Amino acid sequence: MAAAGSSPSIVEYFGGEDGYRCGYCKNETGNLSHGMWAHSMTVQDYQDLIDRGWRRSGKYVYKPIMNQTCCPQYTIRCQALHFQTSKSHKKVLKKMLKFISKGDVPKAANEEEPMDSHIDDVVACDFAYRSESQVSQSELTPLSVDHTERVENEDKDPGEREEEVNVQKVVSGSLQICARKDTPVAGEPSRSAKIVHAPPKPGKGADLSKPPCRKAKDIRKERKLQKLLQNQMCALEGSQPHRGDQVSLLQNSKSKPNQPKTIEDFVFVSLPDDARHKLEVRLVPVSFEDPQFKSSFNQSATLFAKYQMAIHKDTPSDCGENEFTRFLCDSPLEAENAPNGPECGYGSFHQQYWLDGKIIAVGVIDILPYCVSSVYLYYDPDYSFLSLGVYSALREIAFTRQLHEKAPDLCFYYMGFYIHSCPKMRYKGQYRPSDLLCPETYVWTPIEQCLPLLEHSKYSRFNQDVKAVDEGRIKELGRVRVLHKRTVMPYSVYKKRRKGPSDEASVQQYASLVGQTCSERMLLFRS
Repeated sequence: MAAAGSSPSIVEYFGGEDGYRCGYCKNETGNLSHGMWAHSMTVQDYQDLIDRGWRRSGKYVYKPIMNQTCCPQYTIRCQALHFQTSKSHKKVLKKMLKFISKGDVPKAANEEEPMDSHIDDVVACDFAYRSESQVSQSELTPLSVDHTERVENEDKDPGEREEEVNVQKVVSGSLQICARKDTPVAGEPSRSAKIVHAPPKPGKGADLSKPPCRKAKDIRKERKLQKLLQNQMCALEGSQPHRGDQVSLLQNSKSKPNQPKTIEDFVFVSLPDDARHKLEVRLVPVSFEDPQFKSSFNQSATLFAKYQMAIHKDTPSDCGENEFTRFLCDSPLEAENAPNGPECGYGSFHQQYWLDGKIIAVGVIDILPYCVSSVYLYYDPDYSFLSLGVYSALREIAFTRQLHEKAPDLCFYYMGFYIHSCPKMRYKGQYRPSDLLCPETYVWTPIEQCLPLLEHSKYSRFNQDVKAVDEGRIKELGRVRVLHKRTVMPYSVYKKRRKGPSDEASVQQYASLVGQTCSERMLLFRS
């Protein structure tokens, strides 16, 4: 879904790393992963990569070697549209409401909430410092498109070229036809089935094509809630809601008879005029060209250092401005705006939690075509009693549901990795319903089906169809796109031009890990 004319992703593959220290079981050499440096990346490519088990830390993108690493890390996603708040989630949401409205602080400091630790992400931040690329920007700028097309056709005879042109014409024509059909595409979330109501027959009950009758009491309640939403400063991420947003939030937050309350019922709630505190959530693009990001950078970086030193016992040199920038501000994702996308666009963002005019927490997120992906959270340790890790996760789920109103394909909340072999990291499985990614076939499996398998073995294939294979696997190595001497070419051409020992094994490994689609779309840098 990359925007027309957008720059292609450019990556530099580093291969499998030597074993390094595991942050979960403390094994000194047991943590194994493949990695690559992303000089730039489209949001669609990153979406497809995380759906194959990859994850980013700054500009470094890595994939655990699942059947070898000491603590296998399974990609986990929550089905945000169907999310149901648990008792413990409601407790956290109510605690925040009491604090904001009355200033209530829990008498006894609760045990640290698991989500507040984010130790999986902190382990990952080491990557950004270990494997940085040394390639200059000039080497990454491809030459003209015409030159690229000439090179891509270099290893074809005239008959093949003419045939390919004809095939492209036929394919482009068929794509236009297919685009009109509402059929799911492999690798994408299936669209919700549309329910069509037939006109009622005489004597067969209410006309379902017309709105249901409503009680005056319900109408009055809706008007009151509408007014409260208009007045609430922190209802949406740092800005007043548009009319359409108000209506959708209203629909989401209306309690239905005999149904449990939703997140919206807790988040978008009316506050008394004399509320003790004011909480505002601002969505800020990760860009030094953005005024809000630039003006809040120093405060945000200071908070990051305070958090890292207090919670993860970092030294000041471990969490300075340079480290903060490389880990949480440098993103390879190219910002994109699409007609059917969210108003804020796609890309990397900081979701800042402002309490009474100061930042107390920042959730780093990527907004992608099908999901909101959580990258990291840091907060003021002085406010640990608010369980900000859990609270921010719930707010991000609510935010995903909000974005879905404008971007129908965006309906999942990705929480990073689920590590069953580390008991402290099992908390992510409490956000239900959720799915884990099969490490062999890359299909999503409900977590309830995965847990018995993981109790038996820390590494497991979740897809129980023994005949099933990775549908996105590499089939034609020669079609992998390469950037060599500023020229884009298929690997089949590069292989003939290359001097020195063969690198086919490395390219084969890269292509098998990113899959055929990404390998034909992204540019693999070769020096």
